[in-house]
Amino acid sequence: MPGQAFPLRSLFAGALLAFAAAGAHAAQQPVKVGVALDVSGPFSALGAETRDGIALAVKLLDGKLGGVPAEFLQTDMGGDPDQARQLADRWIRRDHIDLFTGPIGSNVALAVGPALFAAKVPYLSANAGPSQFAGKQCNAYFFGATYQNDTVHEAAGKLASDRGFKKTALIAPNYPAGKDALTGFKRLFTGTVGDELYTKLGQLDYAAELAQLRASKPDSLYFFLPGAMGINFIKQFVAAGLSKDITLIAPAFSADEDIIPAVGEPMLGLLNTSYWAHDLDNPANRKFVAEFRKAYKRYPSLYAAQGYDVIMAMDAAVRAVGGKVSDRPALLKALKAASYASVRGNFRYGNNQYPIQDYYVRVIGRDAQGVITNKLAGKVLEAHRDAYYKDCALK
Repeated sequence: MPGQAFPLRSLFAGALLAFAAAGAHAAQQPVKVGVALDVSGPFSALGAETRDGIALAVKLLDGKLGGVPAEFLQTDMGGDPDQARQLADRWIRRDHIDLFTGPIGSNVALAVGPALFAAKVPYLSANAGPSQFAGKQCNAYFFGATYQNDTVHEAAGKLASDRGFKKTALIAPNYPAGKDALTGFKRLFTGTVGDELYTKLGQLDYAAELAQLRASKPDSLYFFLPGAMGINFIKQFVAAGLSKDITLIAPAFSADEDIIPAVGEPMLGLLNTSYWAHDLDNPANRKFVAEFRKAYKRYPSLYAAQGYDVIMAMDAAVRAVGGKVSDRPALLKALKAASYASVRGNFRYGNNQYPIQDYYVRVIGRDAQGVITNKLAGKVLEAHRDAYYKDCALK
């Protein structure tokens, strides 16, 4: 149901939700945040992780942003761009939201962006980082708060080159983030690109693609298949015996804590790139991981970390403007300052409001208790920025 405030038990069963009502300080209007969720559809597992990260942040902030009562409106739009567009429009017109976040897919981000920008509602992306909003279509009201789509894949291209792979095949879903992914990988990969395969979004059977890979014989395969797509692909890839001759390389999105438990031992040794790791050593991250494991009894994924970080970014900005979120120029300035303790460590925004940050390699192994999980294995790129900032007119 649209426009409901947290908690909504049917969607958030088991999550720690302390999303406070606005009545505590009647004299001050609550800050209203629209959270478009993906807890069904092709990104459901990713959306659930994001939801849990957001819920934890709000709980730790006692349901407030910058010390001001906050109201978090949320609806599951299932990764549907049209439904998300209608939802955003309703929140703008009826609920007069002050901030927006949530969608996983870049196709959804591109769909909802124009209405939010026209209404001067800051959109802090909890995942999607489409190239369009990084370049000529950049906007002062869009913050790619996590990463630009290409960059994690650029780090993977650099990693594949550093490891000496000569012929790498590529596979991704045929939607904006999938195209950005393979473009990013090729940008920093110095070897030969073999097959470049685009699948349907949400595809679960990869028999045809695996047959083509068997015939072309690359020495490595870079795959961007988030959620259930990645789970099914890895299982089928290993079952087909291709792992004996082809090394898998992935972005974090295809080798994260939402996928590892569903696949198990075939994930061991898989290399992946990310701007964050649960064992990244900084105070904010140590607190986040400890609180998340206490609340949910599992390691957080990148999606959970992103959801948590976006709420903390909003908290810092609202605090900086003294709760006066109606002063949009001041709010935008505070958001761009990114003056909060991020789980990724220090970062800054470029002119296009996408992060300039470090990227790491992780390898899937076992922790001290024998749990299969990602482990930080080094840095791939330092203070890296996306390739599109020069096309952005923002200063």
